[in-house]
Amino acid sequence: MDNLKTIFKQESIELLKELIAIESFSKTEDKTADAIESFFRVKAIPTERLMNNVWVKNKFFDAKKPTILLNSHHDTVKPNKQYTRNPFSPDIENGILYGLGSNDAGGALVSLAACFLYFYDKPLAFNLIYAATAEEEISGKNGVEIVLPHLPEIYFGIVGEPTQMDIAIAEKGLFVIDCVAHGKSGHAAREEGENSIYKAFKDIDWFRTYQFPEKSDFLGNVKMSVTMIQAGLQHNIVPETCQFTVDIRTTDKYDNQAVLEVIKQNISSEIIPRSLRLNPSFVPLSHPLVACGIKMNRKTYASPTTSDQALMSFDTFKMGPGDSARSHTANEFIYLHEIETGIDIYIQLLESFNQTLL
Repeated sequence: MDNLKTIFKQESIELLKELIAIESFSKTEDKTADAIESFFRVKAIPTERLMNNVWVKNKFFDAKKPTILLNSHHDTVKPNKQYTRNPFSPDIENGILYGLGSNDAGGALVSLAACFLYFYDKPLAFNLIYAATAEEEISGKNGVEIVLPHLPEIYFGIVGEPTQMDIAIAEKGLFVIDCVAHGKSGHAAREEGENSIYKAFKDIDWFRTYQFPEKSDFLGNVKMSVTMIQAGLQHNIVPETCQFTVDIRTTDKYDNQAVLEVIKQNISSEIIPRSLRLNPSFVPLSHPLVACGIKMNRKTYASPTTSDQALMSFDTFKMGPGDSARSHTANEFIYLHEIETGIDIYIQLLESFNQTLL
């Protein structure tokens, strides 16, 4: 088994090098999807694909057993202007693999693939599905969201993101609203019109001061931040409209729709939600998979960043090699030992969970 695990570790690193060398910005991940398909097909593992999303099932898939989803994304952001290295050159120096997407989320992507291969033809008390999905970096609609309806019922999902292999059991939701305060234009020199800016200020002050009564033990308070404002045409015209944008981070105490209803009851401005898709997630410490991780001395925490967890209605946690602080930074990198250790921990976690079901 150790020899097999070593082979899978080596193959996963080679796959990551191949993926780094391919441009895979969100919505243009077709070539990395091709590479991932090829990776499994040369091992005679049947693949399924929808647009730029690829998934595979374990050999002895049994609809009567619970199914665990191993998911990570293969799209990347564009390299920032501070890069001094070639972002598409997968260079290894002193045990460090450099390249765009190496840390976010290439390390988790290939580590989960290696974990899947390790268990592929083993009898288990559960099923495994590995899904490499697209458009995570832009919360796009053609990523994991379009894959989930094609999968069987999922008991649990492990979402691969750089967490230093600790377990993010909670994640804030996100939605953005555009608000429009309506007034009446007039000449600023006379007592004319109704100033939309003043009306907007009343609503903006509500966003600044309102506190939702229930506070999450893991995610704290719902946070609402006014981040943009636009009004006025010139100095001597009372503005007819004032538009402002609010960034809202929700918790397990209030989903996005519940927060939106409270907002509607308290402000007078017109409200235009951009999307309510990215809901908060939370899984209790008592969940069997979380409990297995805790027994392995993995720390649990609440994540401030949003991932594809937000699009999953079943229990999930976020876990993977690498460090979130390196994501989207110049000269992105991951340590090779992080990938190797990550594979070991994923395997140990699923072996431990398998024992709980026997």
